Amino acid sequence: MEALKFEIPPVISHDIDPEGLSAALAPLRAGERLRLLYEQLGDRLVASTSFGLQAAVMLHLIHEHAPKIPVVFIDTGFLFPETYQYAEQLTSKLNLDLRIYQPTVSAARMQALWGNLWENGKDGADRYGLITKVEPMNRALRETGADVWLSGLRRSQSSTRVDRPFVEQQKKTVKAYPILDWADAQVDLYFHQNGLPRHPLAEKGYVTMGDWHSTRPVIDGDIEATRFNGEKFECGLHLDSGAPDFQI
Repeated sequence: MEALKFEIPPVISHDIDPEGLSAALAPLRAGERLRLLYEQLGDRLVASTSFGLQAAVMLHLIHEHAPKIPVVFIDTGFLFPETYQYAEQLTSKLNLDLRIYQPTVSAARMQALWGNLWENGKDGADRYGLITKVEPMNRALRETGADVWLSGLRRSQSSTRVDRPFVEQQKKTVKAYPILDWADAQVDLYFHQNGLPRHPLAEKGYVTMGDWHSTRPVIDGDIEATRFNGEKFECGLHLDSGAPDFQI
């Protein structure tokens, strides 16, 4: 049987039609989405990972379907020890082209100058996210030359993600989400079918993963209360940064 063929709307220079591209990806399987994106966009692509609880799924899909895509890991300096260990394990297992980016200000210097920003309400958490996550990711995009960013974001993860399309424009960067429509059960099945290791904290009640100081196990089923004391869920990477000189 002849393989089905799908077409992405033509890419002209740096001009991509997010709506058309989203529609082209929607009927495909995740692996087909990745292959098609790589065939059409090549070195314009970069992926990101947090090495969180479900990160292995996207990383394995990249390994299987588009292994040349570089993967950016933002090391805030405040991740759980288990996350750093898990990152080493997955990087070795999947032979990732990993690019590690860190804030321009060290963790010790940040705390000495500004204290524990994450304890200062939403404004403090937003500033913390800009310094430790958004600026390093913006720098990664600039230095890799990528303008299309792949993320493992899923609609079922939070209320801020339920209306996301498969492709969207975030300032100067196009973002694509190959597993956007996956439910938790599909993620669990993929782990099982492919023998992927779990994050060490998955069995300790954590349902999302971030920095040690602002992530806690789920209580009473309220997933969005597990980050930043419930004051915010997104770290800032998937929202407009508000910084005029950033491309995200």
